[in-house]
Amino acid sequence: MNFDQKLASMIDHTLLKAQSTKEQVTKLCKEAKEYNFATVCVNPSYIEQAKKELKGTNVGITTVIGFPLGASTSETKAFETKDAIAKGATEIDMVLNVGQMKSQNYDYVQEDIKAVVQAANGVTVKVILETCYLTDEEIVKACEFSVQANANFVKTSTGFGTGGATKEHIKLMRDTVGPEIGVKASGGVRDQKTAKEMVDSGATRIGASSSIDIVKGSASGNSDY
Repeated sequence: MNFDQKLASMIDHTLLKAQSTKEQVTKLCKEAKEYNFATVCVNPSYIEQAKKELKGTNVGITTVIGFPLGASTSETKAFETKDAIAKGATEIDMVLNVGQMKSQNYDYVQEDIKAVVQAANGVTVKVILETCYLTDEEIVKACEFSVQANANFVKTSTGFGTGGATKEHIKLMRDTVGPEIGVKASGGVRDQKTAKEMVDSGATRIGASSSIDIVKGSASGNSDY
């Protein structure tokens, strides 16, 4: 089978639609094993199913916290995080509290991230900034807060906002966090050309539902999530 294995190892193979079924999760996990994607990214109620499907493989399980709005309380996000990890999640993608960020309630934003990082207790945490709603200045601040809270990644988008990843935002995020923190491009990454542009701009992880098209270099018209 001819595909880009290096690119595959950087992809979180994603299924987050509200109408996602058990059968689709099974298919997602089968594909992740076949192509050796970094992780599958599923909603919390499917973590245990994914754990069974992926037993004995190197494929991780990413789940989402405070998704997709980021507006739940820090206490709720922390509980969600602990519960997800107890059920088998190996990586946590939390949504920044965008409203508090826009309100310039920066202490709240930083403490919110910190609550999830502490609840994760060493498990990888990615902070979804939802860059389509933020100014460049706010993106920089959100990245700085994520680094200060000891998050492991910053991530562009949920896939449910008004826009997804851009090369410009990836570069800005990479320049802000430096070389040690991961940068995940998600939202609108549907083909190999776009994925490689994101990597060239500084992304170290890709979130996509069109993962197979990406690694095989096929064209895709699928929405990202």
